Amino acid sequence: MMQFDVRKHDFLARTGNLRVNAEQIIHTPAVLDTAELFPALHKEMLTNLPLSAPASDAEKYFMRGQEPSSVHPNAVPDPEAGVYLFSNWNTVLDDSKRFLETMEGMYAKIRPDAARYAPAAALPSNAAMLVYCGFDLFDYTAVDLASVQGKFLLPEGEFDASWMDKGICCCEGCRTHNLKLHNRTALEREIALAGLWLERGQLREFVEMRCRLHAPQVELLRRIDRSQAFDASLPAVRSSRFMANAGESINRREIDLFEERLISRYHPPRNDVCVLLPCASRKPYSLSRSHQMFVKVVDSRAHEVIVTSPLGVVPRDLELVYPAGHYDVPATGFWDAEEQRILVERVSAYLDAHRYERIICHLDGGAREVVLEAAKRLGLSLECTCNDERPLSQESLRALNAALDGCRKVRNDFIHGTLLWQFGEDVDTKGLVVKGRYPQVKVLLKKQQLFTTDPSTGLIRPTHEGWERISGYRIKISPGFVPQGDILAPGVAECDPRIREGDEVFVTGENYAATGKAVMSAEEMLASNRGVAVKVRKTRK
Repeated sequence: MMQFDVRKHDFLARTGNLRVNAEQIIHTPAVLDTAELFPALHKEMLTNLPLSAPASDAEKYFMRGQEPSSVHPNAVPDPEAGVYLFSNWNTVLDDSKRFLETMEGMYAKIRPDAARYAPAAALPSNAAMLVYCGFDLFDYTAVDLASVQGKFLLPEGEFDASWMDKGICCCEGCRTHNLKLHNRTALEREIALAGLWLERGQLREFVEMRCRLHAPQVELLRRIDRSQAFDASLPAVRSSRFMANAGESINRREIDLFEERLISRYHPPRNDVCVLLPCASRKPYSLSRSHQMFVKVVDSRAHEVIVTSPLGVVPRDLELVYPAGHYDVPATGFWDAEEQRILVERVSAYLDAHRYERIICHLDGGAREVVLEAAKRLGLSLECTCNDERPLSQESLRALNAALDGCRKVRNDFIHGTLLWQFGEDVDTKGLVVKGRYPQVKVLLKKQQLFTTDPSTGLIRPTHEGWERISGYRIKISPGFVPQGDILAPGVAECDPRIREGDEVFVTGENYAATGKAVMSAEEMLASNRGVAVKVRKTRK
């Protein structure tokens, strides 16, 4: 049986190694000649049932076959398969609703540590989306058919074969006027590009760019953003840049996760005075020139909350955490109606959950309009200190300083705020000393180190002593399982269901304890028979 090892996740997408035999390993995502890889596939009977076939037909006529094992929405998949074959997937490519519904149902049934093969589906124009949706293996069937039909294929779409002579491409196929070779090369290049963006943690940005010329793909992307079926596959954090350059960026599920934790886990260090501030292009905000001026004027006399698109709100004590410390967005000062509607909802949710006695609005432009609408909805009064539409003007800064006159000072404890957001626990940080240069610091109690920050993600990394203050995000390994380095999925006996990829976790077992980072969700750890579940940082036996 073939074995598939996932190397890296990016939401549903994966890079991996498919071990065919002792000598052959295929690195995915990949396009290849599946007639050579699966020589018996063309002999398999009753494995090609239409996806729309009812359960009664699946029971009578469907057979899973050998490797790759066919899957159907109304049939039970092979629990031991190394590769799953998604027959007839090409029939749902232009129907985003059916595509998503079928994918949700079938992914819920199959093992996460098996490769997914979409036959006769991949074209240069849809390959990135198919990789984004979690498919690993592809063939040349669709591009070879297009070649027979006289179609010149590019990521931008399908064109007449005469385009080969227009100097658009200089591949070997175009130089030799070989349409089939060009189309195959175009598909190979697109899948390779998708794999590279996946490795960077920015496949979503690549897909947002590629799908612009294909309405069904834009529809599918928007439907996926509205679906909660794949939330377990969302990473808790990333270390890559979050490029919010498309209209769909504001609806990314990572933003929802960030804002949901603001409501359900986080609470401000004070509830008397809040200052709403504009964002900055430099991250973290406090290292920007504008925010250094804001921090100097506020002088710890209020809780600072940044209002920004596409996130909504970012408390100062969470400015390092992904995606707050990682996003880039085109800054025009103008927020369109749809953008404002979404941001009003997010700002309203935050101000409703965390009721401040006073709210000072030091904003201009679209951010100011959003906050005014949110306050109107909630019946809140605002004190506006930026009346000249220039938050950094001397007049505005003097007005902000005057509004804070007499307010008590409360230090910004970003360690406490991040621990709340990250673990959902009110960890006592009184008496702790922060050393180092922000944002890379160590947190000590006397001489004992409890926490460090991870500047790449914004999360807190507890030491063994730090984990004594946290009760959740634990993983228990099976009795008799002796880890030799990282924790493998088969060795996981129990785990906190809240764990997502990227979360800091604490692993315990017989005479064993380790700190590390989850590289799978809790759901995937328990369902997988292969793969690394936790990258171990430090062990104690």
